[in-house]
Amino acid sequence: MPVPENGSKDRMQNNSLSFEDLDFLMRDEMRAHRLALEFANVDLGLRDRGIKSTIVVVGSSRALSPGDARRSVDSTQRQKSPAIEKKLNQLAVWYEQAREFSRIASERGGALLSEHGMCENVITTGGGPGIMEAANRGAAEAGAPTIAFNIRLPTEQQPNKYVTPELSFQFRYFAIRKMHFAMRANALAVFPGGLGTMDELFEILTLKQTSKTPSMPVVLFCRSYWEEIVNFAALAELGTISESDLTLFQIVDSAEEGWQAMVKLGLTTQTPLREA
Repeated sequence: MPVPENGSKDRMQNNSLSFEDLDFLMRDEMRAHRLALEFANVDLGLRDRGIKSTIVVVGSSRALSPGDARRSVDSTQRQKSPAIEKKLNQLAVWYEQAREFSRIASERGGALLSEHGMCENVITTGGGPGIMEAANRGAAEAGAPTIAFNIRLPTEQQPNKYVTPELSFQFRYFAIRKMHFAMRANALAVFPGGLGTMDELFEILTLKQTSKTPSMPVVLFCRSYWEEIVNFAALAELGTISESDLTLFQIVDSAEEGWQAMVKLGLTTQTPLREA
């Protein structure tokens, strides 16, 4: 009797159940099933823990807290690195704003309140350092649950220490991670950041532009950053987007202003929002 190919000989001698056989599950032919399993694992995990809706916070993973920024500057010899000091200090300001915004949103937005055991507007990040750490930190300091959707990459970090342990999820696939960022989001808060930040921002703006998602508030923090980095007005002038697309987001300059903008733009919750 001929021996089947593709490792089937070894599989014929394997007494593991199918869902216990990692070699089988990691075959290319099983990719669709891995995608489905990754989606279902996180979806059921959030449902089981009473997470009804989220506020997603994105921004640079390179931002340090003010204390860490000072220590980093000292370690690179302050006098010899004025440019490094300036960059670190600029990002440290937005680390603190992300931390403050997430504290405010957690206290006022329903993450601390529970209607029929469900939490709303729970701060959610990619789980890494920088702005992600700051956002999880602010929520944790408010005593609220806070979520991490961490992506596994060759050089990627471990989830930061401020994430609620049972709400820390690991992803292999960017596509499934993006779905979970979007499907429960009541709002998106975007702090200064790089390619990953831009990716998440334009993903949500495209979903809003094409009416593939409810009209969630999208708030960009740090006017000087966004007006220098992305010339949205020029896109409208050139006709590559409509003038009305400029209303898909709002730019603000502080944590409190960002929260007020979200409320004004229709941040939704079945639990009444708390006043300041």
